[in-house]
Amino acid sequence: MKLGPVLRELHRSEVKLGHKLLQTSERHKVDHEIYHVGRDLVTWSRSHIAEIARIGGDYGQDLDPDPRLELGLAEKAREKGSELIGRIGDADLLVLEDLRTVYMEASGVAMDWLLIAQAAQGLRHRDLLAVAEKCQPQTKRQAKWAKAKLKETATQILVS
Repeated sequence: MKLGPVLRELHRSEVKLGHKLLQTSERHKVDHEIYHVGRDLVTWSRSHIAEIARIGGDYGQDLDPDPRLELGLAEKAREKGSELIGRIGDADLLVLEDLRTVYMEASGVAMDWLLIAQAAQGLRHRDLLAVAEKCQPQTKRQAKWAKAKLKETATQILVS
């Protein structure tokens, strides 16, 4: 059975998505929607990570249920330094890049949840299926928000 390594990868992907949501919200504090909604959406990723860690034990995986998602002090300093010397480039384009990354990460994680649900059905593992059926729609909602925000801001940013 290959579910153990797949759950480990899903855990890694959820951690990466949560980190990117927090990073995006922090980088774009001036846009109150990005800041507040991004922080709200990361609560789903935190919950998903804990669920994966819990159920991963059934498949021989020892996963951290509460990994650190926030940017470290050194990472914040590097990012701020890059902004100051202009390495990041146009802040408007950075918004699009960050939202696109959130969309891509969330879309991939949503697909992984779908695959897990299919496997859980095949194995008749009700607990795993229940987790997948709870988490996949939330992850799809994370992707949907990023896509909607991209559509809302892209024209204004790209033609200005």
